[in-house]
Parts: sequence; C-alpha cells; structure tokens
Amino acid sequence: MIEFLLEPLQFGFMQRALLVSLAAGLVCAVLSCWVTLIGWSLLGDAVSHAVLPGVVLAYVLGMPFSVGAFLFGGLAVGLIAGVRSTTRLKGDAAIGVVFTGLFALGLVLVSRIPSQVDLNHILFGNVLGVTDFDIAQVLIIAAAVLAVAVLKRRDLTLYAFDPTHAHAVGISPRRVSALLLTMLALTVVVALQAVGVVLVTAMLITPGATAFLLTKRFPKMLLTAAGLSVLCAITGTYLSFHIDTSTGGMIVVCQAALFALVYLLAPTQGVIPRALRRRTLIADRTTAGTGAPVS
Repeated sequence: MIEFLLEPLQFGFMQRALLVSLAAGLVCAVLSCWVTLIGWSLLGDAVSHAVLPGVVLAYVLGMPFSVGAFLFGGLAVGLIAGVRSTTRLKGDAAIGVVFTGLFALGLVLVSRIPSQVDLNHILFGNVLGVTDFDIAQVLIIAAAVLAVAVLKRRDLTLYAFDPTHAHAVGISPRRVSALLLTMLALTVVVALQAVGVVLVTAMLITPGATAFLLTKRFPKMLLTAAGLSVLCAITGTYLSFHIDTSTGGMIVVCQAALFALVYLLAPTQGVIPRALRRRTLIADRTTAGTGAPVS
C-alpha cells in the first residue's frame, strides 16, 4: 500500500497532475451545489462545450487558452440569453442550439488548423502534460472563484432557493445570476486543464448531485461535495497511473461510481433503504390489519 501511494509521487508530472486535479475537483464541487439547486446542469454543459472554438482561436493568436475559453463561455451565455429573450423558444432549446453550434465550430477549427500541439487534448484533457504556467493559472483562477463563493455564499444560496425573496430583501437576482455565470465560465477554464471539454460537465454536476442525496442542509452539502470530489480526484489520478488509463476519464468514472453507490445506499434517499422501509411499512400495516401483534 505504501508503494502504491508513494510511487506516483516520484514523478514530477504526476505531482503536477495531482495538484491540478485537486484544484479543479474542489472548485467544480463547490459550484456544482448551486448548479444542482438552480437547475443549471444543461447550462453548465453548454458553457463547457462552447469554449472549444475560443481555445483554438487563442492558440492561433498566441494567447493563453484560458482567455479564449472565458471569452467564448461568456459569448455562449450572452447568445443563449439573447435567443431566449427575442424568440418564443424555451430555455433548453436555446441552450441546445447555441452550444451545439459553437462546439461544432470548435471541432471544425480543430480539424483544419495545423498545430504542433495536439488540440484534441482540449477535448479529452491532458492533465499529465500541464506546465508550470498552467498550474499557476489554474490555482489563481480556482482561488478567485472559491474566494467569491465564500464571500457571496449567502446571496448565492438565497438566489438558488428563492429569487423572489432575494429581490425583496435587496439582492438583485440579475446581478447574482451574472456573478454565478461568470464563476461558471471561470470554473470551466480550470477544469479544462484536468478533464477536457467533454468531461467538464460531469465534474460540474456529479459532486453536487451526489451530496444532494446525502444531506438536506446546504452548508453540509457544500462540504460533502468538496470532500467527495477531492477523494475522487486523488483516487482517479492514482488509478490512472497504476492501470495506465486517461486521468480525466478515471476521475469522472470514480465520481460516477460514487454517485451510483450513494444512489443505491444513501440512508434517506437511497433506492435500497427506501425500498426496505416501504416493505417494512407495508408488512406492519398488513400485520396490524389482521389483528396480529406488531413487532
């Protein structure tokens, strides 16, 4: 076991991968709690896929990938809002049209632009190849998002549960929504380094969804999501080293497996415990109906 834990840490690329995975997992987990409560899962999916053309264009212009990703994430949000406000289309249709269009544009650019850098790494992640600049960028953005989340947690939480009440007490739902969308775009930039465009959505949804099944208190939900995400980041990174698989993919597989376990066995929300309680309740009612003593 000691060898299993220490062997990967002998390599610099694994140390960097573990650091980036932890930062991405933590910030995605915290934001996923609000995304889950508000019902923005599809919007998170849209932003994560829409950044692809921005990343490619940033490479062409010699700019950091994060700049292009953030700009196109903001563009996607603006386009979705514009389509929703100027047509009769519902939100899910507007999101679907915008994010698939931008994602397809990104795929076209990836296939046509000659590059010494494998831009497919943006699709599927390349956490083992991050540079010191990438690490500094990830840590700075992650720290900024987490700091804002801590400072504005009350406003964000009130907006998630009751936007009308938030407005009544002087909190602008529009400003809070814009803040949360900005944090979402920045979080996508962080997670891109770890798991790529395709798997960012999972990291933005699964931790919050898992924690939601384990607790009814939001502060505890935040801590639970963060703890589970960090656990999956460490486990996935180690497993990817020892069995030679994609690091980003293994992290998301660990998150999905943990969600499945919680879905089945969570004390109050798990499928199996609920089925057992229902069976016990039916048996008790049947026994009481026959006049036999209830155990």
